[in-house]
Amino acid sequence: MSPTPLLPRHEPDAPRDLVGIGIGPFNLSLAALAHPLSELDSVFYEQRPGFDWHPGLLIDGATLQVPFLADLVTLADPASPWSFLNYLKDRDRLFPFYFAERFHMQRAEYDAYCRWVAGRLPGLHFGHQVDAVRWDPERTLFEVDFTQLDSEGEAEALGRTHTRNIVLGVGTAPHIPEPLKPLVDAPGVPVIHAADYLVHRERFLTAEHITVIGAGQSGAEVFLDLLRNRPAGREKIHWLARTEAFAPMEYSKLGLEHFTPDYTRYFHALTEPVRDRLVAAQWQLHKGIDADTIAAIHDELYRRTLHGGWPDAVLTPAVTVRTAGRVATTKVELHLEHGQQGARTRLVTDAVVLATGYRERPLGQILAGLDPYLRRDSAERPRIDDQFRLALDPAVTGRVYVQNAELHTHGVGAPDLGLAAWRSATILNSLTGKDPYPLPRRTAFTTFGLEPQSQVPPACHTAQSLTPLVDGR
Repeated sequence: MSPTPLLPRHEPDAPRDLVGIGIGPFNLSLAALAHPLSELDSVFYEQRPGFDWHPGLLIDGATLQVPFLADLVTLADPASPWSFLNYLKDRDRLFPFYFAERFHMQRAEYDAYCRWVAGRLPGLHFGHQVDAVRWDPERTLFEVDFTQLDSEGEAEALGRTHTRNIVLGVGTAPHIPEPLKPLVDAPGVPVIHAADYLVHRERFLTAEHITVIGAGQSGAEVFLDLLRNRPAGREKIHWLARTEAFAPMEYSKLGLEHFTPDYTRYFHALTEPVRDRLVAAQWQLHKGIDADTIAAIHDELYRRTLHGGWPDAVLTPAVTVRTAGRVATTKVELHLEHGQQGARTRLVTDAVVLATGYRERPLGQILAGLDPYLRRDSAERPRIDDQFRLALDPAVTGRVYVQNAELHTHGVGAPDLGLAAWRSATILNSLTGKDPYPLPRRTAFTTFGLEPQSQVPPACHTAQSLTPLVDGR
């Protein structure tokens, strides 16, 4: 049975208990788990007109790198009506999924599932751009200013909400290496980030020569899709990577325990220099390539040798792009350096796909009004406690929580979908001062340090006094 949206229960002038900024999978998870908590009055704002999740990378057949149990809610509340299994039931697809025997859902299916949730949850406001957040010491509330956008993305109306607490889930942005930024911004030059791949796919398939830069999962998927759709013997694809190899993602059972709450708590307790060193060293835990994708690439390359000859595809790791420029109006010249050989060369290509990953969106602009209250570490990054709250001046009695902005304090699990429900539950337990979602005491067989680590989830703080809600506005 589909969940039934509730009617608004908010008095027009009453402050909210929680305002969410951004509606990606992580804040959508929080909204879904907050839905049954009747004492919590929450609203979520997103500037995009509707939910979408990496639409340019929903390549046919591409799967998530986490099991279907890592949906928005299941690992915190398996009985939630917002689970992936309930989505399948609502769509009359539960038996087909059962017989498909797939532990990992397709990426496009995950996007469709999230759209299903977003279309039914109350309190989600798309087309609302949050402009500023301030602390009002007289009212002891946050002020959140927003602009309501029309269907064309133009400003339609201005608004303001007051709230006791905020959760930031503004996500990440595509990363463009400095040497290639001018080319991406230039009109007519075929240089795009992989985030826009499907938008330009047909144009790229007809290009004379294509270069893919980046050896993560996105780069592998784009390379494989191009390879499968280029004529045999005339593929004309270069795949370049800065990493020392086209390396598989660490996917062993014990390796996966780095994505458990146990490891997150252990990591958070480490010193700042140790955490920074680990984040840089653990790239293969979350930036490598799925072994099945590597196998599919090799199978496709091998298939093209069956009748003699080799495919016209060049795969080279340990390469960096030093500079880049335009040749005439339709070609790009890349100046390359091989890190191991110390050799340099030039590559002229007709199109470039940058599978160069994503970076956390900077919070400075949206939190400019809170800057005097923010506590920072030695690298001027926000300090974030074990309940995902920004460390603020004690004069600020409200709380600001973050989702996927805590890689430097919580480790490689920060962007991982598998920890979404657990983090949302942690935030809601902290926010309500209760335990609406009891958290597991232990989640890993590995003991990550010699010093005894508490395996008990952080104790909830005393609940704030919440405003009684009434039906209607």
